[in-house]
Amino acid sequence: MTSRFSRLPASLLEMSRFQRLAQGEIPALLAHPDWSEPAPVVIWMHGRTVSKEIDPGRYLRWIRSGVAACAIDLPGHGERSDHAMQTADATLHVVRQAIDEVDRVVEALASPEFNGVFDLDRMAIGGMSAGGMTTLRRLCEHHEFRCACVESTVGDYSQMDYLSRFPADLIDDLNPIAHLDSWREIPLLALHSEADEWAPVSAIRNFIEALSQHYNEKGYDSSLIELKTWERTGAPYEHAGFGNVSNDAKNLQIAFLQRHLG
Repeated sequence: MTSRFSRLPASLLEMSRFQRLAQGEIPALLAHPDWSEPAPVVIWMHGRTVSKEIDPGRYLRWIRSGVAACAIDLPGHGERSDHAMQTADATLHVVRQAIDEVDRVVEALASPEFNGVFDLDRMAIGGMSAGGMTTLRRLCEHHEFRCACVESTVGDYSQMDYLSRFPADLIDDLNPIAHLDSWREIPLLALHSEADEWAPVSAIRNFIEALSQHYNEKGYDSSLIELKTWERTGAPYEHAGFGNVSNDAKNLQIAFLQRHLG
């Protein structure tokens, strides 16, 4: 058994497939409640230096609740590992490429080979850290996602000192808070630790406040946007997962998905 299969619980493994999407370029873990009836689906992206197999309990909860998962390896990660793409100096380049890959993943899920088991009319997107950065920026363009959920991520790059090392035009292009004019008003759940050492909570709180103002100005209900934080979680660097509140975090997420995906 390959290492990526051995990382999954047996109950998830029997409902999962490892498949390369988009002409074989994007490795994905696909998990489905039954592989026969259409189910809502979440496109999920992990953070830097890890892979799509991280946190399989998340996907198991989803399929047990009737929600399918399409977890992809970020560029340079997992099955397409490239150490140079996993360094902090590559973060925005990874995000830029991943944004461009999202639509290719959606197109792949619509392929006849899946017999319509992924209900693309009930589709969400989400991710943690770099995957969350990808999510927020992708949502600033036209899309068909019903809702989104992010964890330990950044929506205001001005709060991230190390991002200043990147070219100014790349920062301006990718910074979600600078592109809210084209954001469509959908439900968003953001989870974060107040003590996050890698992604300061101000980097998501500033974004949420700006997004709420955007919703209000457009006449939409800003209560569609939810930010939940914990003072401390016990996770490494208060960033990698949610430590001793991980069960609470996962329960909040699955409740959010069920509420907005039906």
